[in-house]
Amino acid sequence: MSQTRQSPEADRVADPVAEAGRRRTFAVISHPDAGKSTLTEALALHARVISEAGAVHGKAGRRGVVSDWLAMERARGISITSAALQFSYRDHVVNLLDTPGHADFSEDTYRVLSAVDCAVMLVDAAKGLEAQTLKLFDVCRHRGIPVITFVNKWDRPGREALELCDELRERIGLRPMPLTWPVGIAGQFRGVLDRITGEFVGFERTAGGATVAPEHRMSAAEAAERVGTEWRDAVEEAELVSASDGDMDVDAFLRGEATPVLFGSAVQNFGVRHLLDLLLEHAPSPGPREDVHGRPRELDAPFSAFVFKVQTGMDPAHRDRVAFARVCSGEFERGMVATHAATGRSFATKYAQQVFGQQRETVERAYPGDVIGLVNASALGVGDTLHAGKPPVHFPGMPQFAPEHFAVARAVDPGRSKQFRRGIEQLFQEGVVQVLHSEHRGDAAPVLAAVGPMQFDVVTQRMEAEFRSPVNLERLPYSVVRIVADPQQRPMLHTHNSEVLDRPDGTALAVFVDRISLRSLLRLRPELRLEHVVADAE
Repeated sequence: MSQTRQSPEADRVADPVAEAGRRRTFAVISHPDAGKSTLTEALALHARVISEAGAVHGKAGRRGVVSDWLAMERARGISITSAALQFSYRDHVVNLLDTPGHADFSEDTYRVLSAVDCAVMLVDAAKGLEAQTLKLFDVCRHRGIPVITFVNKWDRPGREALELCDELRERIGLRPMPLTWPVGIAGQFRGVLDRITGEFVGFERTAGGATVAPEHRMSAAEAAERVGTEWRDAVEEAELVSASDGDMDVDAFLRGEATPVLFGSAVQNFGVRHLLDLLLEHAPSPGPREDVHGRPRELDAPFSAFVFKVQTGMDPAHRDRVAFARVCSGEFERGMVATHAATGRSFATKYAQQVFGQQRETVERAYPGDVIGLVNASALGVGDTLHAGKPPVHFPGMPQFAPEHFAVARAVDPGRSKQFRRGIEQLFQEGVVQVLHSEHRGDAAPVLAAVGPMQFDVVTQRMEAEFRSPVNLERLPYSVVRIVADPQQRPMLHTHNSEVLDRPDGTALAVFVDRISLRSLLRLRPELRLEHVVADAE
């Protein structure tokens, strides 16, 4: 749905370095069902981008979230695609990227993390650090991305606040620095102790949590009198935090050694303002980004950007294709002609938009840290670089994860082979799945490779809904993959437990039923030269 309201920078022409200083570009990461999409909507609500927040698991009288727009997302209550949202807040420009939490979509999350300067790690008050949260944090650590921790769902029964802070220190080696402390145990949430001012901040619940929760403040003395035992307990626990080196240290946060911690409830829209204020005050602004040669691209250099995501089917009426690009340097102006670094060809940017779910706004100008959606950019793929001027610049591409699930795809209706080929190609360009070629199956039966099996569910749903070409997927038994370093050794790798498949970039991949099959073949053929596929943070 197109919008007439333009981006915060529609009529502003300014110095790219100064504009970058006003930007905060971050991602929300967590385990599934920790509340990422709900928090995204709550942030947009506080910034007055939307009038009412939605819920992933809809309640009566509360609509679904704007960022989850695929039919599968709404049906299953999870995020599958990534959403980008830009808004103004306190004379800053915030670029918020919501990410899938499900492990099956880790590749998409990794790409998003390549485009941000900070991450908000959402922790469920009852479950603490979960498996996918740990994996995503490892990616942040690998990329040097500082992390803010938001302990969510404090309005529901959960664990003790001190226990959760200890878990951050013990399991991932981050020193917790709580800026707020909950008043009332999880499930009996009264408000928070603001550890900076020493005040009590209470909130009022709103109908369905669809609007901003009104806040009220009172002094420590007043809170001791009116709130009573719960306030005194919170003060004592906060003192223990201070004694454990838990006070705010901005440098340690930026170095990735410590994490500011906030407590709140995204579904009740409480604690969200504290998070926005923290991002503006302490999260890093965009800085120079290194190119493939390790040279930093200065913020005031001519325009450059890299594509971290491609999405089709966002507008059912037009079946268009959007390439999401992070601006790295200079000023972007809609209509400018840039160079596609991979081909050296000119690229027109007439249709540039800011996209959030299915809502769109025209982008006239953008600066380092901003995310722009280039519509109908059929020439652009994930990892591509755009730049203006000379010399050319290439930013590092996106590594591909090692797939663990494989399936042969065939069109249900052979008469719709054209739609079948187009759909498979577009889903591959988006990164929904990897597409491999099999010599003995032919082009009509490509092999799809995925990190998780739910990616196949996305393929079958979207092939039928968007491309009108239902598919049959025949699962293959393989779960281990290696790169074939010597093409001459391909014949040795075709056995009853393995075969060779080809990536579109010409890389040959040997796939095996399991690790036992791989080891057995290597014992028989020690001369085989096989390499690991580059994955996320490993």
